[in-house]
Amino acid sequence: MTASKDGVATRLDQGLEQLGIVVDPEQRRRLLDLVGLLHKWNRAYNLTAIRSAEEMVSRHLLDSAAVLPYLSAGTLLDVGAGPGFPGLVLAILKPELEVTLLDSNGKKVRFQRQAVMELGLTNVTPVQARIEAFEERYDQVISRAFASLGDFVSLTRDCVAPGGQWLAMKGPAVDEELAGLPAEVAPVARHLLEVPFEVGTRLLVVLERRTRVPAP
Repeated sequence: MTASKDGVATRLDQGLEQLGIVVDPEQRRRLLDLVGLLHKWNRAYNLTAIRSAEEMVSRHLLDSAAVLPYLSAGTLLDVGAGPGFPGLVLAILKPELEVTLLDSNGKKVRFQRQAVMELGLTNVTPVQARIEAFEERYDQVISRAFASLGDFVSLTRDCVAPGGQWLAMKGPAVDEELAGLPAEVAPVARHLLEVPFEVGTRLLVVLERRTRVPAP
């Protein structure tokens, strides 16, 4: 790693404390091993533009962990998961959650599979496929910078189980995207995500199907 292991561990520990997330030694080990694995693979496969291991902690691990309070129990689909964020982190922090990582990029899914194997995660299923060809249903579907809100919902509408939710991790321009939502879907909550060591505004928008669709 470009940063020392101690520096990476310190940033992780401080960030989790700021988020109010308590981890056991095994979860902490898995999170640190995930950073090490991502840093190692990234040099050969260019999985992320983030080069520093310490930055990977804040930009990938802590950014992912910030949505933990808004997850329900059950099943989660991470759409456009890339190398596995936020899904891998959430699976480590919430072992009772069944997580599917979906991405069409072969090298990124290969990394997901390697991470699942090396970290010993039994609650994660990596899948290489395009969302248009995927029809399994989940309690919650999450995305991190995958697409506009309208496209995210339209592409995944068959993946959200009855009574389920979409969770969209977004930047401050999300208001402009709300107008593009299908009529039968509406935001039900908006949470400001305070990501340790990161500047700028990060939001989680929670969407559900309306019980009654407004008249045109």
